[in-house]
Amino acid sequence: MAALWALYMSYVHVGQDWYGYGWEIQLLETGFLAIFLCPLRSIRPFPAARPAPLSIWLFRWLIFRIMVGAGLIKLRGDPCWRDLTCLDFHYETQPNPNPFSRNLHFAPHSFSAFGVIFNHLVELVMPWGMLLGRHATRIAGCFFVVFQITLIVSGNLSFLNWLTIVPALACFDDGFLGRLMPRGFGRRAREAEEKAAQAATSWRAQLFGGAVAVCAISVGWLSVPVVTNLCSGRQVMNTSFGSWDLVNTYGAFGSVGRERREIVFEGTTDPSPGPASDWREYPFECAPTDLARRPCLITPYHYRLDWQMWFAAMSSPQRYPWTLRFVWKLLHADPGTLSLLAGNPFPGTAPKFVRARLYVYRFAPRGSGRWWDRTLVGDWIPPLSADDPRLLESLKAYGWLDRP
Repeated sequence: MAALWALYMSYVHVGQDWYGYGWEIQLLETGFLAIFLCPLRSIRPFPAARPAPLSIWLFRWLIFRIMVGAGLIKLRGDPCWRDLTCLDFHYETQPNPNPFSRNLHFAPHSFSAFGVIFNHLVELVMPWGMLLGRHATRIAGCFFVVFQITLIVSGNLSFLNWLTIVPALACFDDGFLGRLMPRGFGRRAREAEEKAAQAATSWRAQLFGGAVAVCAISVGWLSVPVVTNLCSGRQVMNTSFGSWDLVNTYGAFGSVGRERREIVFEGTTDPSPGPASDWREYPFECAPTDLARRPCLITPYHYRLDWQMWFAAMSSPQRYPWTLRFVWKLLHADPGTLSLLAGNPFPGTAPKFVRARLYVYRFAPRGSGRWWDRTLVGDWIPPLSADDPRLLESLKAYGWLDRP
């Protein structure tokens, strides 16, 4: 676990925008705490050692911050979370809807309003139940897990919801879990517990317990800016306050879009493109392009290019200059870049011009034979060729111009 944590941290720190999501640092924090759940001398399912109770509380502190941070950013952010209308838009405008998202989008408003109330209950009320004893903690854990399952069903939020279930499991004690496990599993767990109790006084157990205590003190100290941020009227979400990403602040969907904007990249082999030119669309793996294609179902997998396109569609190429590098790669039929897409409309050749067009997408009514309807807004990137001075100057400014 320590090696995995260090390895993934190296990816996150060099990944820039592509690894700038909240669940990246959440995975790092979860992975670091998991180090203290692992016995030092065994990889067996039922080792003769048990984690220090303090390590379980560190996981509970993590799930508390995840839930409360997400709840507060919503109340302080978009007013639709307060007037119970956010889910009227969210299922359609979220980064990567799944096939079930359309059914939820066309559900009655009362259903969506109930979903917002349930969201507030889980994120803002249930975390405090962990302070009220064993039974209240169990109930809170059940709400956390069920809530994450509903999010998995309603969209493709990468591995965020699967990951969030991990610290939520710390709300369940052995007595509760024992009722859910097969009888043989429970028997072996009890035998391991008896051995662990006998080994709890050994010097190894005491040394490990001391390490957990040091970790807990460090987490407490590093939590000061996190708690300050949660109490601030200018709360930020998905931020680390240290280079090691050990204790972070989280949150999601502080604002919800009212319309879904999508960037569609097109190419043509016409050396002088005009109104009659044959423009062909580049299909993304998950992001909507083809109106008849069913939305993808990929969670917990993460198509990072598709997510970045979702963010870029809400802004401009100047804010997302890597899109010009993307155009350059398409103009040269770069195999690595094309491998990130669902297909290549120019097999065996390269287009002469590439452009990006901005559309507003909406779920098509059920029974229409389509999944999406769309309305053209205009060019997001104008038609560019490989020798266009505007493209070359932009790439040169960022050091992205390929050398011969």
